[in-house]
Amino acid sequence: MIDGGNLPDPRGLVADAVAAGVVPSAVLAYGRGTDGPVDVAAFGAGVGPDTRYDLASLTKVTATLPCVLRLADAGEIGLDDPVVKYLPGFGGDRAKEQVTIRHLLAHSSGLPAILEVWRLPVTAEERFAAVLAEPLQAPVGTVVKYSDPGFIMLGRIVADVTGKPLQEAFGELVAEPLGMAATGFLPTSLPPGKAAPTEANWFDDPERQDPKSGVVHDENAESLGGVAGQAGLFGTATDLAAYLRAGWLAQDSPILTPAVRAEALRCQTDGLDGRRGLGWTLRGDSYDFMSDQWPATGAGHTGFTGTSLAFDPATGIWCVLLTNAVLFGRDNRARQLRRSLHAAVAAEFGVAVPPDAAQPDAAARPKAVAQPGDVRESGSGGSLNTGDDNAGPGFRITA
Repeated sequence: MIDGGNLPDPRGLVADAVAAGVVPSAVLAYGRGTDGPVDVAAFGAGVGPDTRYDLASLTKVTATLPCVLRLADAGEIGLDDPVVKYLPGFGGDRAKEQVTIRHLLAHSSGLPAILEVWRLPVTAEERFAAVLAEPLQAPVGTVVKYSDPGFIMLGRIVADVTGKPLQEAFGELVAEPLGMAATGFLPTSLPPGKAAPTEANWFDDPERQDPKSGVVHDENAESLGGVAGQAGLFGTATDLAAYLRAGWLAQDSPILTPAVRAEALRCQTDGLDGRRGLGWTLRGDSYDFMSDQWPATGAGHTGFTGTSLAFDPATGIWCVLLTNAVLFGRDNRARQLRRSLHAAVAAEFGVAVPPDAAQPDAAARPKAVAQPGDVRESGSGGSLNTGDDNAGPGFRITA
C-alpha cells in the first residue's frame, strides 16, 4: 500500500479541472463496495447531480454488453457463435464468417476502428448494410483493434434476438432491474432532465453552429436514428454508480450471474497486442486510463465525450466521471485528469498499488499508435469520433 496523503482529494481534482477550463463541467461519483448512499458531486455552471451526459462509448459497456451477456446467460446468444448466424448480411466472405460474438466483444474481430457511414446520403438501414459489407482489415483473432462497427452489429443482434428495438431491450434487461430511470437512448423519451451540451457537429447540417443538447454527439449513431450499439446512451452519475455497484460488484446482481461477470472480466486477448475482456478495457491495455495505482484486477471504459467508468471486483472500488469535454472541441479529452483521479481514488481507500509493483504486462505495454482508418480528417462536418477515447491529438489519418 502507499500513502495517499500526497495525492489531492478526488473532488478537488475535478473541481480544479472545471475551474481551470480543462472541461466545461463534470459530475463525479466514487466509492467502495455496494452498501450505503452514493455521494455525487457536480461542478460547473448549470449542472447538478442529476444532469444527463452523453455517455458516448460507455454505451458499449453499459447497454450493449450487459444485454448480450444476459441473452448469453439465457442461452439465446452463444458467445462463440459466428456473427453471420444472427446477421446473414455479414456473410459471403470466408474470413468474416469466422468472426464470433466473442471477437466483437473483445475487439479482436479484425474489423476497422470506424466507418464514416454517416457521410452516405442514404437511409439508416442502408448505412447499417454498409457496416455489414465492410471487409476485415486483419485476420480474425490476430490483433486487438477497438472497433465501433463491431458494436453497431452487436446492438442490432440484441434487437433482432429480443424482437425489440435496442432502447427497449436495454430498458427491460438492464435499466429497469437496476432502477436506472434517468438513463436511456433518445433523451426526449426519458423523464424531464437537463442534458449537458456537446460540440456542434450535426451530421446532416455541417453549417449549424449550436451545440448539441440531448442529441448524440457521435455522427454515426445520430445518422442511425440516435440508437446504436456503440453510442447513443445518455445517463446520470447516480444511475451509472448503480450500474457498477449493483450490476457488477454486488454478489446478487439482478442482471448478471457471477459466471458471466467473471468471463467478461477475464482477459480474452492473451498473446495479442492488448488486454481486453468482453467489452471492458483491462489493466495493462495500451488504452488503460485507470493509472498505474489502480488495482491490477480493475476494468474500465471511456467515452469520447469525456466520460469514464472504472471498477475493481477484488477491492470493490469504483469511479464514475461524467464530463462534456468535447464542448470545447473534440480534441479535448481530459486524459490526465482521468489518470490523476483514479490514482487519488485508489489512494483514498488504501488500495493503491505501490509505485514499484508490477502491473499486468506493464513493462511491455504497447504504445497507442495510429492505424489507417482509425480517424480521418474531414471537411466542414468535423472528424468522426471513434466513440472511445482511443484517438485524439496525434491520432488522425488523412483520408
